[in-house]
Amino acid sequence: MLTIILMILVIVAIILIFTGFIMIFLGSLKGGESKVEGGGVIIIGPIPIVIGTSERISKMLIVLAIVLTVVSVIVFFLMSKIILLPR
Repeated sequence: MLTIILMILVIVAIILIFTGFIMIFLGSLKGGESKVEGGGVIIIGPIPIVIGTSERISKMLIVLAIVLTVVSVIVFFLMSKIILLPR
């Protein structure tokens, strides 16, 4: 059961990476003048640190950081229950 879940996660990750490449490629074909914004989320333990070049990006990354923190806590507890279950 666990290996199936891990395989699904790997497949989803690969699909997301290729989708990102395609989006970047199509965006570069558009041409014209564009505005570049960026940012990042550093998660140290359960505490997210957000760095962004604009307020809009920072707000999006705060939401992303909260979602990632909640998902990581849920996965931690699910994995601990799976490992602790008697076989």
